[in-house]
Amino acid sequence: MDTDATVEQILRRYDTITVVGASADPAKPANYVPEHMSEHGWRIIPVNPRGGEILGVTAYPSLADVPEQVGLVDVFRPSEQTPDIARQAVAAGATALWLQLHISSAEARQIAEDAGLLYVENRCLIVEQGRLRLEAPALS
Repeated sequence: MDTDATVEQILRRYDTITVVGASADPAKPANYVPEHMSEHGWRIIPVNPRGGEILGVTAYPSLADVPEQVGLVDVFRPSEQTPDIARQAVAAGATALWLQLHISSAEARQIAEDAGLLYVENRCLIVEQGRLRLEAPALS
């Protein structure tokens, strides 16, 4: 499947985004990208080793600590950390892995695809959401 089709499938299918590397700093993309997606209807689950609260919701120290089924995992971490995050996403039962703009990894892609996950790398959620003019799907 081509990347554009995968991007659209992910944005139409998932109403919740688990954000690994979410930041409390409003100047960082790892804060304003999830905030933008939240403003367009997606529910955000932040993952940050410091825990606490990000964007007004509880941040979990790791993917394994998220107390519900994880679907879409969005990653704001350096490329070299993504294979481990891909393994964690698979272990958590995720079904899609998205590496943000300027983040890519052949190893993370292989791990995700071998486990049957939808996979996108080096793409920004804000850019793709705007390009496709999509709001979060009304799932429930």
